[in-house]
Amino acid sequence: MNPQTKGLWLGLAGVTLFAMTTPMTRLAVGPAEDPQLPPLFVTAGRAALAGLLSLVYLLFTRAPVPQARHLPALLVSAAGTVIGFPLFLGLALREVDAMHAAVVTGLLPLGTAVVASVVLRQRPSNGFWACAVLGFVLVAAFAMLAGGALTAADGLLMLAVLSAAVGYVSGAHLAREWSAEHVICWVLVLSMPLTWPLAWHSWPSQPANVSAWVGFGYVTLFSMWIGFFAWYRALALGGTVRVSQVQLVQPFLSLLFAVPILGERLDAMTLFFSLAVIATVFVGKKMPVNLPAAEAR
Repeated sequence: MNPQTKGLWLGLAGVTLFAMTTPMTRLAVGPAEDPQLPPLFVTAGRAALAGLLSLVYLLFTRAPVPQARHLPALLVSAAGTVIGFPLFLGLALREVDAMHAAVVTGLLPLGTAVVASVVLRQRPSNGFWACAVLGFVLVAAFAMLAGGALTAADGLLMLAVLSAAVGYVSGAHLAREWSAEHVICWVLVLSMPLTWPLAWHSWPSQPANVSAWVGFGYVTLFSMWIGFFAWYRALALGGTVRVSQVQLVQPFLSLLFAVPILGERLDAMTLFFSLAVIATVFVGKKMPVNLPAAEAR
């Protein structure tokens, strides 16, 4: 098997693992009428345990130690991917089902491109911005049709998208110097002075179902750790441009997983808006983005 093909298969494996995050997080936190593990505990606990695994990996691979100049980017990445995204997602999933969340968070690839263009001072084409606006309108329309109006949970999901996008862009900046695996591991390790006390403080005061602990175990081991290894290795083998397109199927896979895991029903409207968001993200990522004039010369 050539490296490009292997990269695509690994990319699909990584995306499949990530697609399970939304239904497994819903399983862990439970709905508002039957709450399970506290969202803050799920957020901090999964990062704390993944941090221990990361520490072992960094020692085993003799990874380079971050310098002072690396700390701002590491902390921003941690704020977005370790704290912001899982916390906002967990809070939102107390109020909406996993399918609803999958449609809204399907904007993440396009949101990441928007944040990258702002941070890197690029000049996206009008077509790119049109796709970004259309994607937001589609998500807002879906939320209003599904719930009758935009809710606080929809705002939390958009904050989750923004948090992850900022964290990904910050981490990608560091990946120019280190392997991407080392980046995510250092992000988790440097977060441990915060995540371990938070996990202890938010330890559930009421017993939770076994299924909730299974969901917590999944997002700890696969969503927070192994999934990143598969995904970053896929990008290295198959090329970022080619493999990143695989991520477009992630919202659709999340919808499918929510059926057997949570017993949710996939209706025509949810499927339509999911495919519309995927198509918008696909077109948006194809639109030209120009470098700043100073870099283009």
